[in-house]
Amino acid sequence: MRTHLPDPGSVPAKEEDAGAAPSSHGTEAAPTSTPRRRPGRGWRIALLSVLAVFLVLTLAAGGLALWVRHSIASGIETIANPFAGIATRAPQQSVPAGQEPATNILVLGTDSRTSASDPSQWEEGAQRTDAIMILQVSGDRKTVSVMSIPRDSWVDIPGHGQGKINAAYSYGGPSLTIHTVESLTGIHIDHFAVANFESFVALTDDIGGVRINLKTPQTIAGQEFGAGPQTLNGTQALAYTRERSSLPGGDFDRVKRQQTWMRSIVSRVLANGTLSSPTQLYSFLKTATRTVAVDESFTINQMQSLALGTRHLRSNDIKFMTVPTAGTGTSADGQSIVLLDVDADAPLFQAFAEDRVGVYLAENPDAVELLPATVN
Repeated sequence: MRTHLPDPGSVPAKEEDAGAAPSSHGTEAAPTSTPRRRPGRGWRIALLSVLAVFLVLTLAAGGLALWVRHSIASGIETIANPFAGIATRAPQQSVPAGQEPATNILVLGTDSRTSASDPSQWEEGAQRTDAIMILQVSGDRKTVSVMSIPRDSWVDIPGHGQGKINAAYSYGGPSLTIHTVESLTGIHIDHFAVANFESFVALTDDIGGVRINLKTPQTIAGQEFGAGPQTLNGTQALAYTRERSSLPGGDFDRVKRQQTWMRSIVSRVLANGTLSSPTQLYSFLKTATRTVAVDESFTINQMQSLALGTRHLRSNDIKFMTVPTAGTGTSADGQSIVLLDVDADAPLFQAFAEDRVGVYLAENPDAVELLPATVN
């Protein structure tokens, strides 16, 4: 389905405070565009559904029958070219002849509770990005790097001055968000995706739950869990990743919980026979594709092309990280914001732009905190 975006609006969008601060709501400018999707509950995670679709296709698409691929493709909604209106792009990676550049996918999670498939359901101010991640598949197709950018990061939004990075989606939809991220990082974005999680609880249950290593005993969705490895069902995993107020690091810890669930999903799929069972794989992909919209150029054929080069990828080949920050602060107009660490971020962004993430992390082991085995 080719999806077009709604006309610009001007009603303020709601925002939550940064860091560990309690949830509060200010105002920002209205969305000018949003991908069209089915009715369903928006949610507070970005990459999970996209990662599920992409990685499983990456690992197994080479063996999928044509009719299965077509069936799966029919469940993915597309966004009309979000790159067309961007006047100045970050440069593409330069590679020697015979080599492939990295593939960079900007993935957003939105909290929209309207149907983007039905323009009459779209409401000005209702769409915002609750999480922002860059997923990079290395040019040699041996690793995947996932970098989260805190939603309240205080950045320059082209044409709008300083603001929280998630305000870019409110101001100008996918195009302005891509422009903002490229301007901030210098990383050329090849594809864009928006994740919605109306069916992700069922997806987690379909694979028998996820194994998560809890740092402390805690109550999750009304059930008591001890410290250590625990299996969570879909409802419990959702509650685990939504928690923020009780976490010492607030949103920073919640991002780690989101990444932990992603890692657990991939590990579970690789270990429980989903990839070797045609019926399980088909069910998994059909559920996952119902939760994502992608730019129109990111086709199943392109996913399968990546699959041919990354069919041996495993969960430990995926590195999760969050851009270094200098803590939280308050903007001149009173918003609670995340302050990026410019000196620490610049070399990391450059490593992504040049497809040297693995080398950079190896040479600078203390520069970026990778997702640990257990989180708060």
